[in-house]
Amino acid sequence: MEILFLLFLGKPLWMWLVFLTIVVALLVFDLGVLHKDDHEIGVAESLRLSALYITLGLCFSGFIWWQMDATATAQYLTAFVVEKSLAMDNIFVIALIFGFFAIPRAYQHRVLFWGVLGVIVLRGIMISLGATIVEQYHWVLYLFAAFLIFTGVKMLFVADKEHTFEENGLIRFLKRRIPVTEELHGHSFLVRKPHPETGRMMRYATPLLLALIVIEVADIVFAVDSVPAVFTITTDPYIVYTSNIFAILGLRALYFALAAILHRFAYLKYALSVLLVFIGSKIFVAEAMGWEKFPPAWSLGITFAILGIGVAFSLWKTGSSGGDPVAVEIKDRRTHI
Repeated sequence: MEILFLLFLGKPLWMWLVFLTIVVALLVFDLGVLHKDDHEIGVAESLRLSALYITLGLCFSGFIWWQMDATATAQYLTAFVVEKSLAMDNIFVIALIFGFFAIPRAYQHRVLFWGVLGVIVLRGIMISLGATIVEQYHWVLYLFAAFLIFTGVKMLFVADKEHTFEENGLIRFLKRRIPVTEELHGHSFLVRKPHPETGRMMRYATPLLLALIVIEVADIVFAVDSVPAVFTITTDPYIVYTSNIFAILGLRALYFALAAILHRFAYLKYALSVLLVFIGSKIFVAEAMGWEKFPPAWSLGITFAILGIGVAFSLWKTGSSGGDPVAVEIKDRRTHI
């Protein structure tokens, strides 16, 4: 039993196992019970599943408080809110990816589920490396902070630009390197079929697998912003990782409800830009004021205020203008892969 109390990234191994056990149990329950059969997930089901994940994520803050302290709890909640907010932009991109590959709603949950497994592994690697670098070179936090401020300011000027995948280099690369079917084969990512010229049986990827790969790469790109943002809130790898995963689990579950009303959050990107600037500037403000760190309670309150104003303004603006719904529903077309 002594092995359970060995330290891994600053925390006893048993604390990591508690978290991973909860996540694995949630994923098994999700795919093995709730979604063992392919079906379209409606808004009500999406909201219930998201509420479950969000509730568990918030309840986990009680575990943080029990094992650590109130400061760590405030840091966890702030990181949880920040990660969930920054991941909103990822929802826009996921909707566009599903539209580009013409993935039916009945199969979208399967792609997101396996995508979450990739996120759990990839975020773990990124956060472990980040924690090691920050521990050895604390000045890297200032680079993270400056990068967030730069990114936030840059987002203010490109927030109204739309993403496009028609000439995406990654998709062109995948098409050249991987044999891909032109049509879906149920919920299969890979299928075996005869080569059209030789007749030899070979393995083909389906558009479902390409969508999964592109979503995973998109998450890595978004993690470049969100992981440094959380490290400026706390350098504790346990808080960084657990808040990241719980936030992503809840947001992926909420996707099916948000996809129908994404146009109502058209102005939220400006609030996210301000949030990145605020998060990046905290470390400089704390040093200028002679504080050991920016007060976690203030950080949480200001984060909620920025996002609250952004959501309220976005809902008011899109509501008063009648809205211009984004075409996120899957078009009835065939994508030639």
